[in-house]
Amino acid sequence: MGVTATSVWNNCLAFIEDNIQPQAFKTWFLPIKPVRLQDNALSIQVPSKFFYEWLEEHYVKLLKVALRKELGANAKLVYVIKMENKYGNNEPFTEKIPSSNRSTMAPQELDVPITSKNPELKNPFIIPGIRNIKIESQLNPNYNFENFLEGDSNRLARSAGMAVANKPGGTSFNPLLVFGGVGLGKTHLAHAIGVEIKEKYPERTVLYISAEKFTQQYIESVKKNTRNDFIHFYQLIDVLIIDDVQFLSGKSGTQDVFFHIFNHLHQNGKQVILTSDKAPVDMQDIEQRLLSRFKWGLSAELQTPDYETRISILKNKLYRDGVEMPEEIIEHVAKHIKTNIRELEGAIISLIAQASFNKREVTLDLAQQVVEKFVKNTKREVSIDYIQKVVSDYFEMDVATLQSKTRKRHIVQARQLAMFFAKKFTKASLASIGSQIGKRDHATVLHACKTVDNLAETDKQFRKYIEDLNKKFT
Repeated sequence: MGVTATSVWNNCLAFIEDNIQPQAFKTWFLPIKPVRLQDNALSIQVPSKFFYEWLEEHYVKLLKVALRKELGANAKLVYVIKMENKYGNNEPFTEKIPSSNRSTMAPQELDVPITSKNPELKNPFIIPGIRNIKIESQLNPNYNFENFLEGDSNRLARSAGMAVANKPGGTSFNPLLVFGGVGLGKTHLAHAIGVEIKEKYPERTVLYISAEKFTQQYIESVKKNTRNDFIHFYQLIDVLIIDDVQFLSGKSGTQDVFFHIFNHLHQNGKQVILTSDKAPVDMQDIEQRLLSRFKWGLSAELQTPDYETRISILKNKLYRDGVEMPEEIIEHVAKHIKTNIRELEGAIISLIAQASFNKREVTLDLAQQVVEKFVKNTKREVSIDYIQKVVSDYFEMDVATLQSKTRKRHIVQARQLAMFFAKKFTKASLASIGSQIGKRDHATVLHACKTVDNLAETDKQFRKYIEDLNKKFT
């Protein structure tokens, strides 16, 4: 007899019964029914959403161990919630939700050396006056590597993140700087690294914080004359993750204090992870000594996902939300929303909401309406390819000519304008702009932008080119 959902679940129950109180087993596990076993994923039916939430919160580790004993390391668990339908239909309403396989993040305890008469170390994350050095990691366990799908656009950053998670502070990727445009997954990857480290090394103190919050805490410490406590607190962290580090631009006091914290952590083999919407070479108003440190480790760019990756992201999102959707609808959404992952997921959520709130079936026609509205209402992020096409059309040449090595004046000017608008309207790095517009380096792009600025002031005809093209992009 082959392996069935019932046989697998019965074996799991035998293991679970040996490891929990009889009353808890009777209350939470006996009412569960095995439904289906497919591709290492066991579907179990639970009576309510509360039931599913309780199991996820209190018994997810036990379920995971039991399931992996039966189905191996790639075992998955899907909850099927069967509820009475309130809309007069006899059919019960079912919902399928996969297990997150993750328990909530426990607070971390820090051993603080008592060196002064006052042993209280100020934790900027807690209310003043409370003597407590337990800190929350500020990590979101839902942002993990399992749902950060790999594609050509993020392979380097994801692989580097995995290497850091396996050996924090022990790789040459220190600091790891992840940069890229809006909605491409920088924050998700930063959390995923932290979550993975906490799973592998529970004793390590991991802290995620946005650069904005870090700045606010620093300002507060200066006001209260506790700057040294602030520095000391951050020097105790094993893995420091700072999101949106470009926010430190122009804030010399915060940059100075971060410089000292960074040096201490780096020298002591602690891991620093940074995210930014710009490459180090494009960051303005950041001290040179900090920029040079950002370049010590690895700077990895997250780019716009290609079509195949977008399809995978949508399928994964639908799987996690327990929703099934026809292939043609997934393909339609992936084909038309290209700019970033946040918009992609937003469109599919909008589609699910439209279908469930208005009691409409998800059809291709509905998908077209939602996508059209979504694209229309979202400020369009102009791509470098689009800029090259618009500039080429304006000067009545093809894109290949624009990208060519020719030094003819009108083609050089068109190419420089394309670079200028790419820098203005995209979040791409200078190196990325150069490589996409004729395989040039970042210095060429910088020179092009300066040339356009100069000609805009001195050449009336050239100024008209800029004004005409600007209208096409805004």
